[in-house]
Amino acid sequence: MALKTAARPANGATRDENNAVHDTSADAAPTPPGVTDNNLLHLSSAAWELLAGLTLLALFVRVFRIYQPASVVFDEVHFGGFASKYIKGKFFMDVHPPLAKMLITLAGWLAGFDGEFDFKDIGKDYLGPGVPYVAMRLLPAICGVLTVPTMFLTLKAAGCRTVSAALGAGLVVFENGLVTQSRLILLDSPLIVFTAMTALSWTSFTNQHELGPNRAFTPSWWFWLASTGLCLGATVSVKWVGLFTIAWVGSLTALQLWALLGDSRNVPVQKWFKHLFARVFCLIVIPVTFYMAMFAIHFLCLVNPGDGDGFMSSEFQSTLNSKGMADVPADVAYGSRVSFRHHNTQGGYLHSHSHMYPTGSKQQQITLYPHKDENNVFLLENQTQPINWSLDPTGNTSIPGPMAWDTLQAEFIQDGAILKLYHITTDRRVHSHDVRAPVTEADWQNEVSAYGYEGFEGDANDLFRVEIVKSMSDGAAAKSRLRTIQTKFKLVHVMTGCNLFSHKVKLPDWGFEQQEVTCARQGTLPNSLWYVESNHHPGMLADAEKVNYRNPGFLGKFWELQRVMWTTNAGLVESHAWDSRPSSWPVLRRGINFWGKDHRQIYLIGNPLIWWASSAAIAVYVAFKGLAVLRWQRSCGDYGDVVFRRFDYEVGASVLGWAFHYFPFFLMQRQLFLHHYFPALYFAIIALCQLFDYAHHRVTLTNPLASDSARATKFTLKNRPAVGRISAVVFLACSIAVFTMYAPLTYGNTWTKSECAKVKLLGNWDWDCNTFLDNYADYSLAANKPQAGGPVATSAAQAPAHVGAAPPVAEDPRKEVAVTPGQQLGHEGGAGQGSVTEEKIEYRDENGVLLDEEQVKALEGKVSFSTRYETRTRIVDAAGNEVYEGVVGAAAGEGAGGNGGGDDEGVRGTLAEGSNPETAGGGGEVVHESPPAVEVEGDLAKEGVVEADAGVAEPEAEGGAEETGRDEL
Repeated sequence: MALKTAARPANGATRDENNAVHDTSADAAPTPPGVTDNNLLHLSSAAWELLAGLTLLALFVRVFRIYQPASVVFDEVHFGGFASKYIKGKFFMDVHPPLAKMLITLAGWLAGFDGEFDFKDIGKDYLGPGVPYVAMRLLPAICGVLTVPTMFLTLKAAGCRTVSAALGAGLVVFENGLVTQSRLILLDSPLIVFTAMTALSWTSFTNQHELGPNRAFTPSWWFWLASTGLCLGATVSVKWVGLFTIAWVGSLTALQLWALLGDSRNVPVQKWFKHLFARVFCLIVIPVTFYMAMFAIHFLCLVNPGDGDGFMSSEFQSTLNSKGMADVPADVAYGSRVSFRHHNTQGGYLHSHSHMYPTGSKQQQITLYPHKDENNVFLLENQTQPINWSLDPTGNTSIPGPMAWDTLQAEFIQDGAILKLYHITTDRRVHSHDVRAPVTEADWQNEVSAYGYEGFEGDANDLFRVEIVKSMSDGAAAKSRLRTIQTKFKLVHVMTGCNLFSHKVKLPDWGFEQQEVTCARQGTLPNSLWYVESNHHPGMLADAEKVNYRNPGFLGKFWELQRVMWTTNAGLVESHAWDSRPSSWPVLRRGINFWGKDHRQIYLIGNPLIWWASSAAIAVYVAFKGLAVLRWQRSCGDYGDVVFRRFDYEVGASVLGWAFHYFPFFLMQRQLFLHHYFPALYFAIIALCQLFDYAHHRVTLTNPLASDSARATKFTLKNRPAVGRISAVVFLACSIAVFTMYAPLTYGNTWTKSECAKVKLLGNWDWDCNTFLDNYADYSLAANKPQAGGPVATSAAQAPAHVGAAPPVAEDPRKEVAVTPGQQLGHEGGAGQGSVTEEKIEYRDENGVLLDEEQVKALEGKVSFSTRYETRTRIVDAAGNEVYEGVVGAAAGEGAGGNGGGDDEGVRGTLAEGSNPETAGGGGEVVHESPPAVEVEGDLAKEGVVEADAGVAEPEAEGGAEETGRDEL
């Protein structure tokens, strides 16, 4: 059924050939020349039918085979993983605002996603775990579909003919890059649709504004202005790229207010301020409120600790479930058991464990650890032991040991006090000396270690002086003595004058990738500051003053998260295998490899015809503007022509939107990718269609050098609508053809090497045509090729990671020898010969000395065991006589029937090393190490959990074609 025709215009109004309304009533303010009422409610039924057809076409293009590939693709690693964390309520840190991620989560949750799938690796299968990935991909796909009618309506609101609007919508339908992004669990499709809706709302509001002062503050005027603000809030709530959209709208708003300020006849001062306040409310208050509301929902969803809470302050973390801390005594005394927290670098804890530095002093490690643990607890000792007055009234006898202050009255630690930091679980004290730090080998940074043993009184290198930073401490008491949480202080090493210091430098695997702690003489103040978080003293009375973290409230958490997001985003400066710079985007120099498997590939590349044509449209307008400015300076009077003036303003507004979404990227040194250009591309397509519309339907050309009589003959296409329709159809058909050529990269379809090579127009397009097979028949053969049956053995490298590391266990000596019956080999040494394989296990130390059974059992749990496999083959004849014995794969020069060379020359065995964090041993030998003073299994398990989580919490994008190409802005 056809739609009803548009309503008749009100009394005193007329329509032009574009179905636009002109208000000609006597009491209406005059409409400026060239301005028409492009109210979207006045569209003809034919336009609505065309719009519906284009939308259905976009739906087919976007959802076609959306189920493939059935595995994780590119940044689905991140954004699918965030959906899992939302469902489980685990706090995470991402550099993007939460709106799109929450919408994706909602789609997955409605489809039954339980959050158990972790999206950890590119290529990880969706089908086995039953992940509703299609539903999650449908959310971006629907956003991509909605972009098409939005483009159509935006061009109509800008005054373009229906054919021009249909052309713009068709170009969005068949733009390969936009299609690729909208078929995956990514954020760019929601970003683009909200950007497009902002452009639509602003264009419609601008049309209402230009109809004259009498149209101001009407319901339609308010609707489109408020809609602009709401869409701005949604855009910036997806990605901070929305700030560029805000800048575009803000600049055009300033231009409007400037023009209104000069129209004192129709806009008095009181009305001008009404315009100002209306725009402030709709374009500032509404977007900010919407943006903050998204974070309020974000905080309501993420109530449990997760891998992202380490980025946040202690006050922030205390608001998460199980992260809250009970009230603790405020004053810190000698003998207190405390944990020190670093003021900077997301506030890790001063930490030690029973593992040694492999270099430097080779003493026990001191690190910065992001989680609470008993190995974070230190006892604060005075530099001298307390006097035992009860035993010796003369004062010559002291109470020995670190627990000497437990039964004494608590003596508070004052500013300038000298302390020793005793690590309770390992009986060692924090220590520094003139030895370079393990990673930062700078002259001004010394190693910090734990040194000593139970009963050892320590030495002068264990002494640290408390220096309170009064400007950063909270309260008068906290400025004079050590107070839990409230006092920020430095720990100055007495012997060398350096400060206990930590920074974002991480230790290698032997330090569990925890942060390095050093003693720095020139360290920055934030990295040299510490505070006490937990505090317990046996002699402290129960009614002692207690403190806790302040609840930051919503605003405090909101502003802190914004700062962390900004800092993290600015820190993403590492190179990536698929990053590109802004100068290459308009000409489409390279794309991004998203996924590859089974001789198929998804590669993000735009439609070259659409891409280059839109860039050419920008160049045409820039050339036009340059020429117009020159002619304006020469008083040529071009701006007296209505079409010339409207062309400059309308196309200029679109080009300005392109510029705001493109040029700011030149100021960034962080990782950038091709998809960062998509919002700018959208505005470039608008500009292209506006150029098309002016060229075919509005512009009239005359020869300025001809005589007046000759000028009567003018060239124009606006009276030949068939030309415009044919041009649009031809250009759109060419775009569809180009789209089809690159569709295998868009959908991950089968392709051949020859077809790939034909369409690879630029050498910078770095997808590999060798990925594909020679012909389509080979794909059927590959699909039907039987796979090797039976279970596949899992090597040590492939084994799943477990929390912590189990202590090494020696094999049972009773199973030392295994004999395999002989087999017929057909060896040239004679018929009937067979082979016997024997497996024998021996244990040797680093010097190659053979260890007996008792020595091996004594070392279990204290050293790592690395296995070296060496395979030998014995050739025997039918009578069992040995013909040959040698290492498999011996030198070719030794015949197969020879006696084999020496062991050293002929080894072709396999070295299998198991990673054990307890030692720093290498090779295949047993490494000796002094036994730890405490049990290590618990420490290993805890730190294994941290390192398993750290890989997920890390915000930076990783390099490599198979790793995540993180989009961060």
